[in-house]
Amino acid sequence: MSWMEKLYQTYEESMKLKAPPMPISHTPQNAHINIIIDGAGNFRSASVLEKTQIILPATEDSASRSSGEAPHPLADKLQYIAKDYADFGGQKKAYFASYETQLKKWCDSEQGHEQVKAVLRYVQKGSIIADLVERKILHLDADNQLLTTWEGQEGEQPLLFKVLPKEKGTLDQGSALVCWTVEKEGYKPSETWKDSTIQASWIAFDTTNGGEKGLCYITGQDCALSTKHPAKIRHSGDKAKLISSNDTSGYTYRGKFLEDNQACGIGFEVSQKAHNALAWLIQNQKQAFRNGDQVYVAWAVSGEATPELLKDSYSQMAENFDDEADVSENDAEEETVPSTEEAVNHAKDLGESYALKLKKYMAGYAAKLDEDKKEQIIIMGIDSATPGRMGIIYYREKNKREFLDCLEKWHEEFAWYQRYTQEIKNDTGKKPKTKVIYPESSPVPRDIAKAAYGENVSDDLKKKVIERLLPCIVDGLPFPRDLMQSCVRKATNRVAYANDEQWLWEKNLGITCALFKGYYARHPDTNQRRTFDMALEENYHSRDYLYGRLLAVAEWIEEDALKITGENRPTNAARLMQRFADHPAQTWLTIYKALDSYMQRLQVSPTGYLFYKKKELGDILEKFSLDDYNSNAPLSGEFLLGYYCQRQKRYTKSTTTGATPDDTTSAGDTE
Repeated sequence: MSWMEKLYQTYEESMKLKAPPMPISHTPQNAHINIIIDGAGNFRSASVLEKTQIILPATEDSASRSSGEAPHPLADKLQYIAKDYADFGGQKKAYFASYETQLKKWCDSEQGHEQVKAVLRYVQKGSIIADLVERKILHLDADNQLLTTWEGQEGEQPLLFKVLPKEKGTLDQGSALVCWTVEKEGYKPSETWKDSTIQASWIAFDTTNGGEKGLCYITGQDCALSTKHPAKIRHSGDKAKLISSNDTSGYTYRGKFLEDNQACGIGFEVSQKAHNALAWLIQNQKQAFRNGDQVYVAWAVSGEATPELLKDSYSQMAENFDDEADVSENDAEEETVPSTEEAVNHAKDLGESYALKLKKYMAGYAAKLDEDKKEQIIIMGIDSATPGRMGIIYYREKNKREFLDCLEKWHEEFAWYQRYTQEIKNDTGKKPKTKVIYPESSPVPRDIAKAAYGENVSDDLKKKVIERLLPCIVDGLPFPRDLMQSCVRKATNRVAYANDEQWLWEKNLGITCALFKGYYARHPDTNQRRTFDMALEENYHSRDYLYGRLLAVAEWIEEDALKITGENRPTNAARLMQRFADHPAQTWLTIYKALDSYMQRLQVSPTGYLFYKKKELGDILEKFSLDDYNSNAPLSGEFLLGYYCQRQKRYTKSTTTGATPDDTTSAGDTE
């Protein structure tokens, strides 16, 4: 139960913050009607609320109710609070008696509150439905029964009928949840759900009148134990629980324990605080990652901010990125051909700049976390297999330095140029334009799943991918080979992407290069580990890398030749990429022979351009050994790195001469 202890400690620490978690003995609910009364309990007015979530007092039973009788102490549905609900044909069973008994017990106790007593005085009059009908909040049919549908009625559909949930086209007005506003001179706030004194009053009453006492395994103290632990952890409609002990009948196996608390006793207050802390962390967008019902949170027990666990480095550090480091087709005007040395140095400089920014970014978080207290970072993942049961699918406790080091290592080793679309703000009132940028960044886990299994990857498969990636990010473990290989196959099969989806291929190519680079940085066999630069490695003579470079140059030549004649079609290099990866030597001969006709068209290009391209091809071919060049063995994903880095030279700005014929855009780089 270490996770419960850490969440309990987090709750205690977070109460010092400006926006603390929800108070214990309370639960979030969507309210539909606000009834306004005075301090004497007289009805004044009412209104319908739209998309209004409130925090209301709750008992252990009512907070976890899914069916049956379990009233909330103050705000609740009309079937609970309205004495005259049954008189107007309420469809569901009326529970006013239990609601009144509980509310009266609170009001008569030492913890009673004046505003709550005003509510009690009003509900005991038994006129709630009648008052709401008179104010046209609720609506009756010709027999003075509550309407279940507005069909056949005159006029516009009432607001309440729009906000209440429907089942098979009908609704029950009695399911509307009512909250209270008590207006009294000199008393603020009048909204009971915003009043901290009412919250404190209920907490004191609820904890004083707790259930059976026993040993709490978290604090080691004798206190009131929790028998029904909170739900609504991920959102207000979440019924799944992390801890459930209501298997008293119809069970299949209960082990050796005869009573609920024999296995483990958890104090009521501890359980409330721990679950509220978890719900609070999940609601914090910077600390939680959601993938459907699957949720991951990473937090410091002290409440200090931590880097976002499953987010790419560019999105986290966007404000620290220099625009000059971005490569965009919109910025490629008057592009020139760089010298090999300048292109390599430029890319290496960007790689070093990225590493420095990443270290500075992580150092900023390290400075905020308390070294003396041996700050702990908790990483926790939860998911539900059924609507009522939730499980912990991942849990780690890391010290601050270890966590930040692993996260920095992930972002550094799996960094590559990633494709992003960025809005260009304007003051004209028109729709903002967009530009494409290629900053250095690690890929997002969700995008990794799509790059490996397609854009329409199922939610279940996406969850499994993220589960497999967590140990790589948090524990620094090797990247799964099959996942990397799947991305390589998808990126190699370029013809599978339609002409208007070439932007998606560009995106997946960047992701694949990042994963291949990271995989070999952490290769399980230390003898095969290798660090790839995000720049063209001119002196690297690997067969796969060189073949990738050849393909990029061939594509470049053909693209420029097609532009001269105004043809808009895929190049041979693009069409044959999959075949090239499987049979490189054989396919290269086909591509190379076809280049002759394209080179003829480029005779009219600026002086030196064709000479430069032929020389570049020759320089790459000279680096092959004869056996490697003639080998028809399939290429590994390394050829994509050589291909990408060679292409990158085309879009890298330089001050050298030798302009290409109209090199202003990257093929397929528009969405």
